[in-house]
Amino acid sequence: MAMPKKLKNLNLFNDGTSYIGQVAEVTPPTLSRMMEDYRGGGMSGPVKIDNGQEAIELEWKAGGIMRDALRQYGITRHDGVQLRFAGAYQRDDTGAVDAVEIVVRGRHQEIGFGNAKAGDDTEFSVKTACSYYKLSINGQTEIEIDLINMIEIVGGVDRLAAQRQAIGA
Repeated sequence: MAMPKKLKNLNLFNDGTSYIGQVAEVTPPTLSRMMEDYRGGGMSGPVKIDNGQEAIELEWKAGGIMRDALRQYGITRHDGVQLRFAGAYQRDDTGAVDAVEIVVRGRHQEIGFGNAKAGDDTEFSVKTACSYYKLSINGQTEIEIDLINMIEIVGGVDRLAAQRQAIGA
């Protein structure tokens, strides 16, 4: 019987700067499709029509104020900040570790300072709106989404290549 792979440790990098020991939590992007119901004549029920990728966001929390992130607030480029999540996922039956990496590029949409109370733990939270996303496991790219350049690669297949060709992109 196999045991699941569980996150045992993590790190976050902001434009190459390691936040080891400072970032306590990362919420990786939820990948979600924009769907709408369609039911035409002769159909006995609706079918979901795929209208593309929903917005991509990554959230993270640190133990205190992060000056690097503050200085990136209001950056004007859609891909002005690069964040890299590195996670070690381990199976408890074999001890095997998978290296999971998520790279996003975007800009900070929200920065929160939490509650300020002397003697209590502080929490600094950031929500980053992303225009680029890449998920790799053990160095192999599984999913890569580049919203601006209309690239959507899943399992090595670029699912938007035919659409780019059709519109001359």
